Amino acid sequence: MSGLFSSANLEQIRAASDIVDVIGSYLPLKRAGANFVALCPFHKEKTPSFNVNPNRQIFHCFGCHKGGDVFTFVKEYENVDFPEAVRRLADRAKIPLEHEKNAGEQQSRHIKERLLQIHEQIAQRWQSALANEASGQIARDYLARRGVPDEAVKLFRLGFAPDLWDDTVNWAKSKGHELALVEQAGLILRKQDGDSYYDRFRGRLMFPICDEQGRVIGFSGRVLSGDEKTAKYVNSPETPIFTKSKVFFGLDKSKRAVLEAGYAIVCEGQLDLIACFMAGVQNVVAPQGTAFTADHARILRRYVEEVVLCFDSDEAGQNATVRSLDNLLASGLAVRVAVVPAPHDPDSFIKASGGPAFKQLIERAEGFFDYYLNRLCATNEVTTDKGRLAVLRGMAEAVHKTGNVVLVDKYAQKTALRLGVTPDAVRAEFRKLSRARAPAPEPVEPPVEESASPQRPSTHEYWLLKLLLQHDDLVAWAAAHLDPGWVQHPLVRQIVSKRLAAHAKDTWSSLAAFLDECETPELRSLVTETTAEPRPIPNPAQQLSDVALRLRNQFIDRQFGVLMQRANQPEVSEAERNDLLRQQQELRRLKRQPIQGGD
Repeated sequence: MSGLFSSANLEQIRAASDIVDVIGSYLPLKRAGANFVALCPFHKEKTPSFNVNPNRQIFHCFGCHKGGDVFTFVKEYENVDFPEAVRRLADRAKIPLEHEKNAGEQQSRHIKERLLQIHEQIAQRWQSALANEASGQIARDYLARRGVPDEAVKLFRLGFAPDLWDDTVNWAKSKGHELALVEQAGLILRKQDGDSYYDRFRGRLMFPICDEQGRVIGFSGRVLSGDEKTAKYVNSPETPIFTKSKVFFGLDKSKRAVLEAGYAIVCEGQLDLIACFMAGVQNVVAPQGTAFTADHARILRRYVEEVVLCFDSDEAGQNATVRSLDNLLASGLAVRVAVVPAPHDPDSFIKASGGPAFKQLIERAEGFFDYYLNRLCATNEVTTDKGRLAVLRGMAEAVHKTGNVVLVDKYAQKTALRLGVTPDAVRAEFRKLSRARAPAPEPVEPPVEESASPQRPSTHEYWLLKLLLQHDDLVAWAAAHLDPGWVQHPLVRQIVSKRLAAHAKDTWSSLAAFLDECETPELRSLVTETTAEPRPIPNPAQQLSDVALRLRNQFIDRQFGVLMQRANQPEVSEAERNDLLRQQQELRRLKRQPIQGGD
Protein backbone atom coordinates (compact mmCIF):
# COMPACT_ATOMS: atom_id res chain seq x y z
CA MET A 1 0.00 0.00 0.00
CA SER A 2 2.83 2.46 0.69
CA GLY A 3 3.76 2.84 -2.99
CA LEU A 4 5.34 6.28 -3.32
CA PHE A 5 6.46 6.46 0.30
CA SER A 6 9.24 4.69 2.17
CA SER A 7 8.44 2.85 5.38
CA ALA A 8 10.57 5.37 7.29
CA ASN A 9 8.57 8.31 5.90
CA LEU A 10 5.27 6.59 6.69
CA GLU A 11 6.41 5.76 10.21
CA GLN A 12 7.45 9.36 10.80
CA ILE A 13 4.01 10.60 9.72
CA ARG A 14 2.21 7.88 11.68
CA ALA A 15 4.18 8.64 14.84
CA ALA A 16 3.20 12.31 14.55
CA SER A 17 -0.49 11.49 13.93
CA ASP A 18 -1.98 10.11 17.13
CA ILE A 19 -5.09 8.24 16.05
CA VAL A 20 -7.20 9.58 18.94
CA ASP A 21 -6.29 13.18 18.06
CA VAL A 22 -6.93 12.65 14.35
CA ILE A 23 -10.24 10.79 14.66
CA GLY A 24 -11.26 13.11 17.50
CA SER A 25 -10.99 16.04 15.07
CA TYR A 26 -13.72 14.37 12.98
CA LEU A 27 -15.89 12.59 15.57
CA PRO A 28 -16.89 13.16 19.21
CA LEU A 29 -15.01 10.37 21.00
CA LYS A 30 -15.93 9.15 24.47
CA ARG A 31 -13.59 7.18 26.70
CA ALA A 32 -14.67 3.60 27.43
CA GLY A 33 -12.04 1.97 29.64
CA ALA A 34 -8.73 1.94 27.82
CA ASN A 35 -10.42 2.64 24.45
CA PHE A 36 -12.53 5.41 22.95
CA VAL A 37 -15.91 4.86 21.29
CA ALA A 38 -18.21 6.79 18.94
CA LEU A 39 -21.11 6.27 16.60
CA CYS A 40 -19.60 4.79 13.45
CA PRO A 41 -19.23 7.30 10.60
CA PHE A 42 -19.34 4.50 8.02
CA HIS A 43 -22.81 3.12 8.74
CA LYS A 44 -25.94 4.22 10.56
CA GLU A 45 -26.27 3.05 14.14
CA LYS A 46 -27.82 4.16 17.43
CA THR A 47 -25.40 2.47 19.82
CA PRO A 48 -21.66 3.17 19.49
CA SER A 49 -19.75 0.22 18.05
CA PHE A 50 -16.82 2.21 16.65
CA ASN A 51 -13.71 1.64 18.80
CA VAL A 52 -10.41 3.51 18.80
CA ASN A 53 -7.49 1.80 20.55
CA PRO A 54 -4.85 4.41 21.49
CA ASN A 55 -2.33 1.79 22.62
CA ARG A 56 -2.26 -0.03 19.27
CA GLN A 57 -3.14 3.07 17.19
CA ILE A 58 -5.98 1.33 15.35
CA PHE A 59 -9.74 1.65 14.96
CA HIS A 60 -12.40 -1.01 14.41
CA CYS A 61 -16.17 -0.95 14.06
CA PHE A 62 -17.84 -4.08 15.40
CA GLY A 63 -20.97 -3.18 13.41
CA CYS A 64 -19.75 -2.76 9.83
CA HIS A 65 -16.27 -4.30 10.43
CA LYS A 66 -14.26 -1.43 8.95
CA GLY A 67 -10.88 -1.11 10.60
CA GLY A 68 -7.34 0.05 10.14
CA ASP A 69 -4.76 2.60 11.19
CA VAL A 70 -4.79 6.39 11.00
CA PHE A 71 -4.05 6.34 7.26
CA THR A 72 -6.98 4.01 6.62
CA PHE A 73 -9.34 6.21 8.63
CA VAL A 74 -8.48 9.38 6.70
CA LYS A 75 -8.65 7.46 3.41
CA GLU A 76 -12.11 6.06 4.20
CA TYR A 77 -13.57 9.13 5.92
CA GLU A 78 -12.32 11.67 3.40
CA ASN A 79 -12.97 9.28 0.49
CA VAL A 80 -9.50 9.78 -0.99
CA ASP A 81 -6.81 7.36 -2.14
CA PHE A 82 -3.96 6.23 0.09
CA PRO A 83 -1.31 8.68 -1.21
CA GLU A 84 -3.70 11.60 -0.65
CA ALA A 85 -4.44 10.39 2.90
CA VAL A 86 -0.70 10.30 3.57
CA ARG A 87 -0.29 13.81 2.14
CA ARG A 88 -3.08 15.19 4.31
CA LEU A 89 -1.63 13.70 7.47
CA ALA A 90 1.83 14.92 6.46
CA ASP A 91 0.41 18.43 6.00
CA ARG A 92 -1.29 18.20 9.37
CA ALA A 93 1.96 17.17 11.06
CA LYS A 94 4.05 19.57 8.94
CA ILE A 95 6.28 16.69 7.82
CA PRO A 96 7.75 16.91 4.30
CA LEU A 97 7.24 13.91 2.07
CA GLU A 98 10.39 12.38 0.63
CA HIS A 99 9.80 13.73 -2.88
CA GLU A 100 9.43 17.21 -1.33
CA LYS A 101 12.87 17.24 0.26
CA ASN A 102 14.75 18.88 -2.60
CA ALA A 103 15.18 22.64 -2.46
CA GLY A 104 12.57 23.42 -5.12
CA GLU A 105 9.87 21.30 -3.53
CA GLN A 106 10.62 22.67 -0.08
CA GLN A 107 10.32 26.22 -1.38
CA SER A 108 7.00 25.39 -3.07
CA ARG A 109 5.68 23.81 0.12
CA HIS A 110 6.83 26.81 2.16
CA ILE A 111 5.01 29.22 -0.18
CA LYS A 112 1.79 27.18 0.02
CA GLU A 113 1.97 27.15 3.81
CA ARG A 114 2.47 30.93 3.85
CA LEU A 115 -0.45 31.45 1.45
CA LEU A 116 -2.70 29.28 3.60
CA GLN A 117 -1.67 31.28 6.66
CA ILE A 118 -2.44 34.59 4.91
CA HIS A 119 -5.83 33.35 3.72
CA GLU A 120 -6.79 32.17 7.20
CA GLN A 121 -5.75 35.47 8.77
CA ILE A 122 -7.55 37.68 6.22
CA ALA A 123 -10.67 35.51 6.58
CA GLN A 124 -10.61 36.28 10.31
CA ARG A 125 -10.03 39.98 9.56
CA TRP A 126 -13.06 40.15 7.26
CA GLN A 127 -15.22 38.14 9.70
CA SER A 128 -14.41 40.72 12.37
CA ALA A 129 -15.22 43.59 9.99
CA LEU A 130 -18.62 42.09 9.23
CA ALA A 131 -19.44 41.42 12.85
CA ASN A 132 -18.04 44.50 14.59
CA GLU A 133 -17.18 47.43 12.33
CA ALA A 134 -19.53 50.27 11.38
CA SER A 135 -18.52 49.91 7.74
CA GLY A 136 -19.87 46.34 7.79
CA GLN A 137 -23.43 47.56 8.38
CA ILE A 138 -24.17 47.52 4.64
CA ALA A 139 -23.26 43.81 4.55
CA ARG A 140 -25.21 43.04 7.72
CA ASP A 141 -28.26 44.74 6.24
CA TYR A 142 -27.89 42.79 3.00
CA LEU A 143 -27.69 39.46 4.86
CA ALA A 144 -30.76 40.40 6.90
CA ARG A 145 -32.70 41.20 3.71
CA ARG A 146 -31.66 37.87 2.20
CA GLY A 147 -32.71 36.02 5.35
CA VAL A 148 -29.27 34.56 6.10
CA PRO A 149 -29.26 33.61 9.79
CA ASP A 150 -26.40 34.42 12.16
CA GLU A 151 -25.55 30.73 12.57
CA ALA A 152 -25.02 30.46 8.81
CA VAL A 153 -22.80 33.56 8.83
CA LYS A 154 -20.64 31.93 11.51
CA LEU A 155 -20.66 28.43 10.01
CA PHE A 156 -19.62 29.61 6.54
CA ARG A 157 -17.34 32.30 8.00
CA LEU A 158 -18.81 35.14 5.93
CA GLY A 159 -16.98 38.46 6.09
CA PHE A 160 -16.87 42.00 4.76
CA ALA A 161 -14.03 43.67 2.86
CA PRO A 162 -14.16 47.42 3.72
CA ASP A 163 -14.75 49.78 0.81
CA LEU A 164 -11.20 51.17 0.82
CA TRP A 165 -8.37 50.92 -1.68
CA ASP A 166 -5.70 50.09 0.89
CA ASP A 167 -7.38 48.28 3.79
CA THR A 168 -5.88 44.88 2.92
CA VAL A 169 -2.57 46.46 1.94
CA ASN A 170 -2.27 48.16 5.34
CA TRP A 171 -3.45 45.01 7.13
CA ALA A 172 -0.75 42.96 5.36
CA LYS A 173 1.93 45.48 6.36
CA SER A 174 0.77 45.38 9.99
CA LYS A 175 1.09 41.58 9.97
CA GLY A 176 4.58 41.71 8.46
CA HIS A 177 3.59 39.94 5.25
CA GLU A 178 5.58 40.64 2.11
CA LEU A 179 3.29 42.49 -0.30
CA ALA A 180 4.59 40.45 -3.23
CA LEU A 181 3.38 37.30 -1.46
CA VAL A 182 0.00 38.88 -0.67
CA GLU A 183 -0.22 39.75 -4.37
CA GLN A 184 0.53 36.09 -5.17
CA ALA A 185 -2.34 35.19 -2.86
CA GLY A 186 -4.62 37.21 -5.12
CA LEU A 187 -5.67 39.65 -2.37
CA ILE A 188 -3.99 42.79 -3.73
CA LEU A 189 -2.97 44.10 -7.15
CA ARG A 190 0.08 46.04 -8.27
CA LYS A 191 -0.57 49.52 -9.61
CA GLN A 192 0.53 50.39 -13.14
CA ASP A 193 3.43 52.46 -11.80
CA GLY A 194 4.76 49.20 -10.32
CA ASP A 195 5.72 50.74 -6.98
CA SER A 196 2.53 50.31 -4.92
CA TYR A 197 -0.51 48.09 -4.45
CA TYR A 198 -4.28 48.34 -4.02
CA ASP A 199 -6.96 45.94 -2.72
CA ARG A 200 -8.67 43.46 -5.05
CA PHE A 201 -11.75 43.10 -2.82
CA ARG A 202 -13.43 46.38 -1.77
CA GLY A 203 -16.89 46.92 -0.29
CA ARG A 204 -17.93 43.31 -0.81
CA LEU A 205 -19.58 40.51 1.14
CA MET A 206 -16.85 37.88 1.33
CA PHE A 207 -17.39 34.13 1.00
CA PRO A 208 -14.29 32.09 1.98
CA ILE A 209 -13.68 29.18 -0.40
CA CYS A 210 -12.25 26.15 1.38
CA ASP A 211 -10.56 22.96 0.22
CA GLU A 212 -11.94 19.58 1.26
CA GLN A 213 -9.96 19.82 4.49
CA GLY A 214 -11.66 23.07 5.43
CA ARG A 215 -8.64 25.32 4.81
CA VAL A 216 -9.35 28.73 3.28
CA ILE A 217 -7.77 28.82 -0.19
CA GLY A 218 -9.66 31.64 -1.94
CA PHE A 219 -12.56 34.07 -1.81
CA SER A 220 -15.62 35.11 -3.70
CA GLY A 221 -16.77 38.69 -3.08
CA ARG A 222 -20.31 39.90 -3.83
CA VAL A 223 -20.89 43.56 -4.60
CA LEU A 224 -23.29 45.34 -2.23
CA SER A 225 -23.69 48.70 -3.98
CA GLY A 226 -26.06 49.30 -6.89
CA ASP A 227 -23.32 50.19 -9.36
CA GLU A 228 -24.25 48.35 -12.55
CA LYS A 229 -20.76 48.87 -13.98
CA THR A 230 -19.25 46.76 -11.21
CA ALA A 231 -19.05 42.98 -11.58
CA LYS A 232 -21.57 41.25 -9.31
CA TYR A 233 -18.95 38.77 -8.08
CA VAL A 234 -15.17 39.04 -7.96
CA ASN A 235 -13.31 35.77 -7.33
CA SER A 236 -9.75 34.99 -6.33
CA PRO A 237 -7.44 34.39 -9.30
CA GLU A 238 -5.63 31.08 -9.80
CA THR A 239 -2.89 30.71 -7.18
CA PRO A 240 -0.59 27.89 -6.01
CA ILE A 241 -3.35 26.82 -3.60
CA PHE A 242 -6.49 27.66 -5.60
CA THR A 243 -7.65 26.27 -8.94
CA LYS A 244 -11.22 27.37 -9.66
CA SER A 245 -12.11 24.34 -11.79
CA LYS A 246 -11.10 21.90 -9.06
CA VAL A 247 -12.94 23.37 -6.06
CA PHE A 248 -16.53 23.21 -4.86
CA PHE A 249 -17.86 25.81 -2.46
CA GLY A 250 -19.20 24.03 0.64
CA LEU A 251 -17.83 20.54 0.01
CA ASP A 252 -15.74 20.70 3.19
CA LYS A 253 -19.00 20.93 5.16
CA SER A 254 -21.28 18.78 3.03
CA LYS A 255 -19.10 15.78 2.13
CA ARG A 256 -20.39 13.52 4.91
CA ALA A 257 -24.00 14.34 4.03
CA VAL A 258 -23.20 13.68 0.36
CA LEU A 259 -21.80 10.24 1.22
CA GLU A 260 -24.73 9.38 3.48
CA ALA A 261 -27.36 10.50 0.97
CA GLY A 262 -25.69 8.64 -1.90
CA TYR A 263 -26.04 11.57 -4.28
CA ALA A 264 -24.93 15.20 -4.51
CA ILE A 265 -27.10 18.21 -5.29
CA VAL A 266 -25.26 20.72 -7.48
CA CYS A 267 -26.52 24.32 -7.31
CA GLU A 268 -25.10 27.55 -8.72
CA GLY A 269 -24.19 30.01 -6.03
CA GLN A 270 -22.96 30.39 -2.47
CA LEU A 271 -26.25 31.79 -1.14
CA ASP A 272 -28.17 28.93 -2.81
CA LEU A 273 -25.93 26.42 -1.08
CA ILE A 274 -26.18 28.16 2.30
CA ALA A 275 -29.99 28.27 2.04
CA CYS A 276 -30.13 24.54 1.19
CA PHE A 277 -27.71 23.63 3.96
CA MET A 278 -29.54 25.60 6.65
CA ALA A 279 -32.88 24.15 5.49
CA GLY A 280 -31.58 20.65 6.27
CA VAL A 281 -30.65 19.67 2.70
CA GLN A 282 -26.94 19.31 3.33
CA ASN A 283 -25.76 17.00 0.53
CA VAL A 284 -25.17 20.05 -1.66
CA VAL A 285 -22.17 21.60 -3.45
CA ALA A 286 -21.66 24.61 -5.71
CA PRO A 287 -19.02 25.19 -8.41
CA GLN A 288 -17.63 28.71 -8.62
CA GLY A 289 -20.18 30.16 -11.05
CA THR A 290 -22.17 27.96 -13.41
CA ALA A 291 -19.19 26.35 -15.18
CA PHE A 292 -19.16 22.65 -14.29
CA THR A 293 -15.84 21.08 -15.30
CA ALA A 294 -14.50 17.58 -15.84
CA ASP A 295 -12.47 18.02 -12.64
CA HIS A 296 -15.67 18.83 -10.74
CA ALA A 297 -17.25 15.64 -12.07
CA ARG A 298 -14.22 13.57 -11.07
CA ILE A 299 -14.30 15.00 -7.55
CA LEU A 300 -17.97 14.09 -7.12
CA ARG A 301 -17.36 10.61 -8.57
CA ARG A 302 -15.10 9.90 -5.58
CA TYR A 303 -18.10 10.36 -3.31
CA VAL A 304 -21.24 9.30 -5.18
CA GLU A 305 -22.58 7.73 -8.36
CA GLU A 306 -25.44 10.19 -8.92
CA VAL A 307 -25.92 13.96 -8.99
CA VAL A 308 -29.02 16.13 -9.02
CA LEU A 309 -28.53 19.40 -10.89
CA CYS A 310 -30.53 22.27 -9.40
CA PHE A 311 -29.50 25.46 -11.17
CA ASP A 312 -31.47 28.69 -11.42
CA SER A 313 -34.74 28.69 -13.36
CA ASP A 314 -33.60 31.44 -15.76
CA GLU A 315 -32.22 30.78 -19.23
CA ALA A 316 -28.59 30.99 -18.10
CA GLY A 317 -29.17 28.46 -15.36
CA GLN A 318 -30.96 25.99 -17.63
CA ASN A 319 -28.29 26.33 -20.31
CA ALA A 320 -25.68 25.59 -17.66
CA THR A 321 -27.63 22.44 -16.77
CA VAL A 322 -27.41 21.21 -20.36
CA ARG A 323 -23.70 22.08 -20.66
CA SER A 324 -22.92 19.99 -17.58
CA LEU A 325 -24.01 16.74 -19.23
CA ASP A 326 -20.82 15.86 -21.12
CA ASN A 327 -18.51 16.02 -18.11
CA LEU A 328 -20.98 14.18 -15.89
CA LEU A 329 -21.47 11.35 -18.39
CA ALA A 330 -17.72 11.08 -19.03
CA SER A 331 -17.17 10.50 -15.33
CA GLY A 332 -19.81 7.76 -15.16
CA LEU A 333 -22.23 9.72 -12.98
CA ALA A 334 -25.99 9.27 -13.28
CA VAL A 335 -27.78 12.61 -13.65
CA ARG A 336 -31.15 13.91 -12.53
CA VAL A 337 -32.46 17.46 -12.81
CA ALA A 338 -34.61 19.37 -10.33
CA VAL A 339 -36.27 22.40 -11.90
CA VAL A 340 -37.07 25.25 -9.52
CA PRO A 341 -40.30 27.03 -10.59
CA ALA A 342 -39.70 30.40 -12.28
CA PRO A 343 -38.73 33.01 -11.28
CA HIS A 344 -37.01 31.32 -8.34
CA ASP A 345 -33.54 30.07 -7.60
CA PRO A 346 -33.04 27.51 -4.78
CA ASP A 347 -32.47 30.28 -2.22
CA SER A 348 -35.64 32.25 -3.03
CA PHE A 349 -37.69 29.06 -3.41
CA ILE A 350 -36.69 27.89 0.08
CA LYS A 351 -37.47 31.34 1.52
CA ALA A 352 -40.91 31.28 -0.17
CA SER A 353 -41.92 27.63 0.24
CA GLY A 354 -39.71 26.18 2.98
CA GLY A 355 -37.15 23.41 3.31
CA PRO A 356 -39.62 20.46 3.16
CA ALA A 357 -40.98 21.71 -0.19
CA PHE A 358 -37.43 21.94 -1.54
CA LYS A 359 -36.70 18.39 -0.34
CA GLN A 360 -39.76 17.18 -2.26
CA LEU A 361 -38.55 19.06 -5.34
CA ILE A 362 -35.22 17.22 -5.13
CA GLU A 363 -36.86 13.84 -4.51
CA ARG A 364 -39.07 14.31 -7.57
CA ALA A 365 -36.13 15.28 -9.80
CA GLU A 366 -36.46 13.54 -13.16
CA GLY A 367 -33.75 11.85 -15.20
CA PHE A 368 -31.65 14.18 -17.33
CA PHE A 369 -32.99 12.96 -20.66
CA ASP A 370 -36.62 13.33 -19.57
CA TYR A 371 -35.77 16.87 -18.48
CA TYR A 372 -33.96 17.58 -21.74
CA LEU A 373 -36.78 16.24 -23.90
CA ASN A 374 -39.23 18.47 -22.03
CA ARG A 375 -36.93 21.46 -22.47
CA LEU A 376 -36.44 20.85 -26.19
CA CYS A 377 -40.18 20.53 -26.71
CA ALA A 378 -40.81 23.70 -24.69
CA THR A 379 -38.22 25.78 -26.58
CA ASN A 380 -39.05 24.53 -30.10
CA GLU A 381 -42.34 24.60 -31.98
CA VAL A 382 -43.02 20.87 -32.33
CA THR A 383 -45.92 21.44 -34.73
CA THR A 384 -43.47 22.58 -37.39
CA ASP A 385 -40.89 20.59 -39.35
CA LYS A 386 -38.14 22.90 -38.14
CA GLY A 387 -39.12 22.42 -34.50
CA ARG A 388 -39.42 18.63 -34.77
CA LEU A 389 -36.02 18.41 -36.46
CA ALA A 390 -34.46 20.50 -33.68
CA VAL A 391 -35.87 18.14 -31.05
CA LEU A 392 -34.66 15.09 -32.97
CA ARG A 393 -31.18 16.53 -33.38
CA GLY A 394 -30.93 17.57 -29.75
CA MET A 395 -32.06 14.22 -28.37
CA ALA A 396 -29.96 12.21 -30.82
CA GLU A 397 -26.82 14.12 -29.91
CA ALA A 398 -27.47 13.85 -26.16
CA VAL A 399 -28.49 10.20 -25.79
CA HIS A 400 -25.78 8.87 -28.11
CA LYS A 401 -23.16 10.35 -25.76
CA THR A 402 -24.08 7.64 -23.26
CA GLY A 403 -23.09 4.81 -25.62
CA ASN A 404 -26.01 2.87 -24.08
CA VAL A 405 -28.16 1.28 -26.80
CA VAL A 406 -30.99 0.48 -24.38
CA LEU A 407 -31.18 4.10 -23.25
CA VAL A 408 -31.00 5.32 -26.86
CA ASP A 409 -33.93 3.11 -27.80
CA LYS A 410 -35.92 4.15 -24.73
CA TYR A 411 -35.67 7.83 -25.61
CA ALA A 412 -36.30 7.18 -29.28
CA GLN A 413 -39.69 5.83 -28.18
CA LYS A 414 -40.32 8.75 -25.81
CA THR A 415 -39.32 11.28 -28.46
CA ALA A 416 -41.62 9.61 -31.00
CA LEU A 417 -44.51 9.83 -28.53
CA ARG A 418 -43.92 13.56 -27.96
CA LEU A 419 -43.64 14.31 -31.69
CA GLY A 420 -46.55 12.09 -32.74
CA VAL A 421 -44.50 9.90 -35.08
CA THR A 422 -43.54 6.20 -35.13
CA PRO A 423 -40.65 4.95 -32.98
CA ASP A 424 -39.05 3.29 -36.02
CA ALA A 425 -38.90 6.64 -37.79
CA VAL A 426 -37.19 8.28 -34.80
CA ARG A 427 -34.75 5.37 -34.45
CA ALA A 428 -33.78 5.78 -38.10
CA GLU A 429 -33.30 9.53 -37.66
CA PHE A 430 -31.28 9.00 -34.47
CA ARG A 431 -28.94 6.66 -36.36
CA LYS A 432 -28.63 9.02 -39.32
CA LEU A 433 -28.06 12.15 -37.24
CA SER A 434 -25.54 10.60 -34.86
CA ARG A 435 -23.57 8.33 -37.23
CA ALA A 436 -21.12 11.03 -38.27
CA ARG A 437 -20.52 12.63 -34.88
CA ALA A 438 -21.05 10.02 -32.18
CA PRO A 439 -18.40 7.37 -31.41
CA ALA A 440 -19.50 3.77 -31.42
CA PRO A 441 -20.48 2.50 -27.98
CA GLU A 442 -17.70 0.72 -26.20
CA PRO A 443 -18.33 -2.99 -25.71
CA VAL A 444 -19.66 -3.78 -22.29
CA GLU A 445 -17.50 -6.18 -20.35
CA PRO A 446 -19.43 -9.07 -18.82
CA PRO A 447 -19.71 -8.66 -15.07
CA VAL A 448 -17.16 -10.58 -13.06
CA GLU A 449 -18.79 -12.75 -10.45
CA GLU A 450 -17.50 -11.98 -7.00
CA SER A 451 -16.30 -14.97 -5.09
CA ALA A 452 -18.25 -15.70 -1.97
CA SER A 453 -16.71 -14.10 1.08
CA PRO A 454 -15.09 -16.66 3.36
CA GLN A 455 -16.88 -17.87 6.46
CA ARG A 456 -15.97 -16.48 9.85
CA PRO A 457 -12.84 -18.04 11.35
CA SER A 458 -13.30 -20.81 13.88
CA THR A 459 -12.96 -19.90 17.55
CA HIS A 460 -9.49 -21.42 17.76
CA GLU A 461 -8.21 -19.66 14.64
CA TYR A 462 -9.66 -16.35 15.85
CA TRP A 463 -7.87 -16.75 19.18
CA LEU A 464 -4.64 -17.65 17.41
CA LEU A 465 -4.77 -14.24 15.71
CA LYS A 466 -5.52 -12.44 18.96
CA LEU A 467 -2.59 -14.12 20.68
CA LEU A 468 -0.05 -13.55 17.89
CA LEU A 469 -1.07 -9.93 17.25
CA GLN A 470 -1.44 -8.85 20.86
CA HIS A 471 1.56 -10.66 22.38
CA ASP A 472 4.80 -10.08 20.52
CA ASP A 473 6.69 -12.23 23.03
CA LEU A 474 4.78 -15.34 21.90
CA VAL A 475 5.67 -15.07 18.22
CA ALA A 476 9.08 -16.73 18.59
CA TRP A 477 7.43 -19.82 20.12
CA ALA A 478 4.83 -19.84 17.34
CA ALA A 479 7.53 -19.57 14.67
CA ALA A 480 9.24 -22.64 16.11
CA HIS A 481 6.14 -24.79 16.75
CA LEU A 482 3.29 -23.61 14.51
CA ASP A 483 2.73 -24.52 10.86
CA PRO A 484 0.49 -21.96 9.05
CA GLY A 485 -0.74 -24.87 6.94
CA TRP A 486 -2.72 -26.03 9.97
CA VAL A 487 -4.95 -22.97 9.61
CA GLN A 488 -8.01 -23.56 7.47
CA HIS A 489 -9.42 -20.02 7.07
CA PRO A 490 -7.63 -18.33 4.12
CA LEU A 491 -7.51 -14.83 5.62
CA VAL A 492 -6.29 -16.07 8.99
CA ARG A 493 -3.64 -18.16 7.23
CA GLN A 494 -2.43 -15.09 5.30
CA ILE A 495 -2.19 -12.97 8.44
CA VAL A 496 -0.41 -15.68 10.44
CA SER A 497 2.06 -16.20 7.59
CA LYS A 498 2.74 -12.45 7.36
CA ARG A 499 3.25 -12.18 11.13
CA LEU A 500 5.67 -15.10 11.23
CA ALA A 501 7.52 -13.74 8.18
CA ALA A 502 7.90 -10.36 9.89
CA HIS A 503 9.42 -12.16 12.87
CA ALA A 504 11.79 -14.17 10.69
CA LYS A 505 12.97 -11.07 8.81
CA ASP A 506 12.98 -8.91 11.96
CA THR A 507 10.80 -6.30 10.20
CA TRP A 508 8.04 -6.00 12.81
CA SER A 509 7.72 -2.45 14.16
CA SER A 510 4.10 -2.00 15.21
CA LEU A 511 0.60 -3.28 14.62
CA ALA A 512 -0.33 -0.07 12.77
CA ALA A 513 2.63 -0.53 10.40
CA PHE A 514 1.69 -4.20 9.94
CA LEU A 515 -1.69 -3.07 8.61
CA ASP A 516 0.10 -1.42 5.67
CA GLU A 517 1.18 -4.92 4.58
CA CYS A 518 -2.41 -6.17 4.57
CA GLU A 519 -3.52 -5.59 0.99
CA THR A 520 -7.30 -5.92 1.31
CA PRO A 521 -9.98 -4.37 3.55
CA GLU A 522 -10.97 -7.88 4.65
CA LEU A 523 -7.47 -8.58 5.98
CA ARG A 524 -7.28 -5.22 7.76
CA SER A 525 -10.74 -5.67 9.25
CA LEU A 526 -9.83 -9.05 10.70
CA VAL A 527 -6.58 -7.70 12.15
CA THR A 528 -8.28 -4.75 13.83
CA GLU A 529 -11.20 -6.83 15.06
CA THR A 530 -8.91 -9.26 16.86
CA THR A 531 -6.83 -6.47 18.41
CA ALA A 532 -9.31 -3.67 19.15
CA GLU A 533 -10.55 -5.18 22.41
CA PRO A 534 -8.18 -3.95 25.16
CA ARG A 535 -8.98 -6.54 27.84
CA PRO A 536 -5.93 -8.67 28.78
CA ILE A 537 -5.84 -12.35 27.83
CA PRO A 538 -5.21 -14.57 30.89
CA ASN A 539 -2.23 -16.95 30.70
CA PRO A 540 -1.57 -16.24 26.99
CA ALA A 541 1.41 -18.63 26.63
CA GLN A 542 -0.64 -21.62 27.79
CA GLN A 543 -3.56 -20.54 25.60
CA LEU A 544 -1.30 -20.36 22.54
CA SER A 545 0.05 -23.83 23.25
CA ASP A 546 -3.49 -25.23 23.64
CA VAL A 547 -4.74 -23.48 20.48
CA ALA A 548 -1.77 -24.68 18.43
CA LEU A 549 -2.28 -28.26 19.64
CA ARG A 550 -5.98 -28.12 18.77
CA LEU A 551 -5.29 -26.70 15.29
CA ARG A 552 -2.61 -29.33 14.62
CA ASN A 553 -4.92 -32.17 15.66
CA GLN A 554 -7.78 -30.79 13.54
CA PHE A 555 -5.38 -30.65 10.60
CA ILE A 556 -4.38 -34.29 11.24
CA ASP A 557 -8.05 -35.29 11.44
CA ARG A 558 -8.71 -33.68 8.05
CA GLN A 559 -5.77 -35.55 6.53
CA PHE A 560 -6.95 -38.79 8.14
CA GLY A 561 -10.39 -38.33 6.59
CA VAL A 562 -8.89 -37.83 3.13
CA LEU A 563 -6.83 -41.01 3.49
CA MET A 564 -9.86 -43.04 4.62
CA GLN A 565 -11.95 -41.75 1.74
CA ARG A 566 -9.23 -42.72 -0.71
CA ALA A 567 -8.73 -46.16 0.84
CA ASN A 568 -12.45 -46.97 0.42
CA GLN A 569 -12.45 -46.32 -3.34
CA PRO A 570 -12.98 -49.59 -5.31
CA GLU A 571 -10.30 -48.84 -7.91
CA VAL A 572 -7.53 -48.62 -5.26
CA SER A 573 -5.03 -51.50 -5.52
CA GLU A 574 -4.11 -53.69 -2.58
CA ALA A 575 -0.60 -52.23 -2.41
CA GLU A 576 -1.90 -48.65 -2.42
CA ARG A 577 -4.52 -49.50 0.22
CA ASN A 578 -1.79 -50.93 2.48
CA ASP A 579 0.23 -47.73 2.03
CA LEU A 580 -2.82 -45.64 2.91
CA LEU A 581 -3.36 -47.69 6.07
CA ARG A 582 0.30 -47.18 7.01
CA GLN A 583 -0.12 -43.40 6.59
CA GLN A 584 -3.22 -43.48 8.81
CA GLN A 585 -1.29 -45.27 11.55
CA GLU A 586 1.47 -42.64 11.31
CA LEU A 587 -1.13 -39.87 11.72
CA ARG A 588 -2.54 -41.61 14.82
CA ARG A 589 0.97 -41.72 16.25
CA LEU A 590 1.62 -38.01 15.47
CA LYS A 591 -1.63 -37.00 17.12
CA ARG A 592 -0.50 -38.60 20.38
CA GLN A 593 2.77 -36.61 20.33
CA PRO A 594 3.25 -33.13 21.80
CA ILE A 595 3.91 -30.32 19.33
CA GLN A 596 7.51 -30.46 18.18
CA GLY A 597 9.64 -27.36 17.78
CA GLY A 598 11.30 -26.38 14.51
CA ASP A 599 14.90 -26.97 13.57
